[in-house]
Amino acid sequence: MSAVYDCSRPETRAEGLAAAASAVRSGRLVVLPTDTVYGIGADAFDSAAVRALLRAKNRGPDLPVGVLVGSWSTIDGLVLGVPPQARALIEAFWPGDLSIVLSHAPSLRWDLGTTRGTVMLRMPLHPVALELLREVGPMAVSSANVAGRPPAADADEARDQLGESVSVYLDAGPSREALPSSVVDLTGDEPVLLRAGAVSAEAVSEVLGAPVKTAA
Repeated sequence: MSAVYDCSRPETRAEGLAAAASAVRSGRLVVLPTDTVYGIGADAFDSAAVRALLRAKNRGPDLPVGVLVGSWSTIDGLVLGVPPQARALIEAFWPGDLSIVLSHAPSLRWDLGTTRGTVMLRMPLHPVALELLREVGPMAVSSANVAGRPPAADADEARDQLGESVSVYLDAGPSREALPSSVVDLTGDEPVLLRAGAVSAEAVSEVLGAPVKTAA
């Protein structure tokens, strides 16, 4: 049976984070708050757990799951290399609501969906999410909703959609903004804004020193 923990109170927050960490380590799913919408998450290196995440969302592997990290330095072990453009965006927007797509390290054994050798990474600006990530390591996280329905802006909405497929719900109140992260792809010759979200194209272009292309 799913458990819901009120993270606005110190005692239940600590209890909830411990329960969530235990769930992630045992291959189960958790719902966690982020600085954008609520997310459904699993151990990024547990392929069975990631498949369970996709089933819970009623989504196929053709839309791969992104990875949240708890620190800037974590990405160095996850990707083939961190180009200067990525460093600039990380310094400007992390922790925050910009996701960056890079080529992942070929040595990693994970299955996030049909990624074609890439991974979408983000460090969220939310204390509960960061504490959990620093405890368990990188997590595969997608918006906490069933495919075709709006992303959950609070734990109640997430539970209404995902129900008992999730073991632990961390409730930190309503999301700051019901916008997904913006996504910039740095795997090609030029940066491409794949998704316009909480960070504007203008803000990304200003950091990169040139207009960012938008995906067709």
